[in-house]
Amino acid sequence: MNNSIFKLVTLVFLVVFTSSCNMLGGSGNPGSAQSSDGQLHGIPVGKNQNTIRPYGMVYVPGGMFHMGPSDEDISFTFTSRNKAVSMSGFWMDITEITNNEYKQFTNWVRDSIAAKLLGYVKQGKDGVERIDWKKPIKWSDKSTIEKIDAMIVTPDNRIFGKKELDPNKIIFQSEIFDFKSAAQNRDQTIPRSAFIIKTKTPVYPDTLVWVRDFAYSYNEPMAISYFSHPAYGEYPLVGVNWKQATAFCQWRTHIFNAYLESKKRSPVPEFRLPTEAQWEYAARGGKSQAQFPWGGPYLRNKKGCTLANFKPGRGNYAEDGALYTVKATSYFANDYGLFNMAGNVAEWTSSLYTESAGAFNHDLNPEIRWNAKDSDPPRMKRKVIRGGSWKDVGFYLQTSSRAYEYQDTSKSYIGFRCVQDLPPTKRRGR
Repeated sequence: MNNSIFKLVTLVFLVVFTSSCNMLGGSGNPGSAQSSDGQLHGIPVGKNQNTIRPYGMVYVPGGMFHMGPSDEDISFTFTSRNKAVSMSGFWMDITEITNNEYKQFTNWVRDSIAAKLLGYVKQGKDGVERIDWKKPIKWSDKSTIEKIDAMIVTPDNRIFGKKELDPNKIIFQSEIFDFKSAAQNRDQTIPRSAFIIKTKTPVYPDTLVWVRDFAYSYNEPMAISYFSHPAYGEYPLVGVNWKQATAFCQWRTHIFNAYLESKKRSPVPEFRLPTEAQWEYAARGGKSQAQFPWGGPYLRNKKGCTLANFKPGRGNYAEDGALYTVKATSYFANDYGLFNMAGNVAEWTSSLYTESAGAFNHDLNPEIRWNAKDSDPPRMKRKVIRGGSWKDVGFYLQTSSRAYEYQDTSKSYIGFRCVQDLPPTKRRGR
């Protein structure tokens, strides 16, 4: 009897002692600073460490290439010098952003503004009001139109009295942190709020660029249909300035990280416009001295067929298969799987344009950035565009050809694509 009691007391003591040891040594929780065995295991950021492959993107591996002309500078402008640079790997959109993809952005901004006017909001656990996306907006309902009158064009701007949305009122509001400026705050005397940039950007593309860009040319059909008609859904977006392209990248980051947050997964770095160096590196497709994305040095294959959408010869626009743009997946992709890195539409980059960039650019991930304000001189608002377009001659299709446009200007031949800085993932996805 005494032995049985002694054994029972001993067993209880061992259980209590073991539990105490676990409490002292940690529970082994991945988020805990204590480990169950007292060893260094690290703390994972989230439960699921597999990153999601960005939809519609392809990974461009890091490496070294010769940035600048691969042939004689026939214009003798000397705005680009050959230089060996090293690049980190990144993800890049397989195609230029299409009309359909950009409509997801404009519709989201439109619906978010309408939802606020309709009162479709709810308060989150953190006390911040958010849009209740579960409540559908009935656009065909007359009562809905009456409640969102602030988004409708004024009576004097209506055609036959039709109530239409005012594109100038579809505005995206963003808040970003300026890392470049914050890095100069070495003594930490400037508050964090000083580096938060808040912007309001009208997001609807300027469809009138088709008429404005070409004097004495009948392009009204393109102005009317290019962005709105389903037939052009898979064609590259045009008519957006650099600010709008940047706003699209910020929105894309926001909606993706909002999804990841809802799944309790780690957020991803921002989507953004490629730097000038990233764009050229990706366009070369792993061919360091390639004159064109397909290699070169010719613009036609051995059958005489053009290899991109541009202005062949003395202006036979239709010879390459289209008078204007073509679908974003037309022609052959380069060795990285990227379509139309030459021709179709030129593309915005994040880089400031300066003629002497090659002289002082770093040889590791080179970039010249300037967040130009409205009050800055025009020279500081020039952004690099690359790739040439459907209306350009072959010279501008070269991987090293540089051009620029002002950041607040939109054109019928300039679009963009996004990049994201993340390592490759083994997880499959489109």
